[in-house]
Amino acid sequence: MSTIVKSKQTKKDICSRKDIELLVAEFYNRVKADDIIGPVFTEIAKINWEKHLPVMCDFWENAILFTGSYQGNPMDLHTHLHKAMPLLQIHFQKWNQIFINTVDSLFKGEKALLAKQRALKISEVLQSKILVHK
Repeated sequence: MSTIVKSKQTKKDICSRKDIELLVAEFYNRVKADDIIGPVFTEIAKINWEKHLPVMCDFWENAILFTGSYQGNPMDLHTHLHKAMPLLQIHFQKWNQIFINTVDSLFKGEKALLAKQRALKISEVLQSKILVHK
């Protein structure tokens, strides 16, 4: 009887734009497949993925690698979305869960930890501003 041994790919830290692109692509693939927040992106916001993904790569590249590559205001975008469909705490919790799980599945190290910390802090700020002003 033969045993198939799966080789474990050694995880590395986030250190390049290519790593950010992998993280963002995998994260949004998981978001789109999720029953709770997928419809927010696909049916309510009707995201144009060709435009959205490079912007999100810029955002996370700046947040993790400090490149200065992002120009935008996430608060305005989420406030506008909240007016179209009230965002609930469960939406933020699910986003956090998917983001953390995606980072953990792909990377480990100082920048990976920073990515998770930044994501949770951003989510916390968005919730405090959006959910309070219903």
